[in-house]
Amino acid sequence: MILPFLTGIGSGLSLIVAIGAQNAFVLRQGIRREHVLPVVLICGLTDALLETLGIAGIGLVVERAPIVLEIVRWGGVAFLLWYAWSAARRSLKPEVLVAGGLGEARSLKSVVLACLAITYLNPHVYLDTMVLMGSIGNAQGDPGKWWFALGGAVASIGWFFLLGYGARALTRFFATPRSWQILDGIVAAVMLVIAARLAFGGI
Repeated sequence: MILPFLTGIGSGLSLIVAIGAQNAFVLRQGIRREHVLPVVLICGLTDALLETLGIAGIGLVVERAPIVLEIVRWGGVAFLLWYAWSAARRSLKPEVLVAGGLGEARSLKSVVLACLAITYLNPHVYLDTMVLMGSIGNAQGDPGKWWFALGGAVASIGWFFLLGYGARALTRFFATPRSWQILDGIVAAVMLVIAARLAFGGI
């Protein structure tokens, strides 16, 4: 069952290795070295859970319930606009990375809530994991589809751990306020683009 497993890894990586709201959030937390483990676990395990549900058949329900996706869509637009505004505001007052931390530390609760919102208020998460990965997984047959799900889970969890903890290699680069100004400017732009695509281009 190595082929379905490898197909799951490849398919999973092809969907998550891209500049997006979730990856930008994980990257920023990784550079800040702030509550990284909860963030990468939430993102990775959520992908794994939704992919498994999609393969189990829940993806068909989501695909045929447009009202659910519409609610998530506009909730996602609102959240992305708020996050873009926050990043833009930070870029006007950039932080600097110091030995004791970065700027004002945020509580675990606030970081977890932000991570959950940026994960579950994104309609693409459901389409990519439950619908698309679910469809590809079910095409592998039984028991191949469960090996595919395992491969997808390994890809998601591995990617977010790499992104979250690998970001520490950028610590020296982000030791200047200018670097944070650039990052937050990029994050704000990415959030605005994604919000606009959701609002005007649908899902």
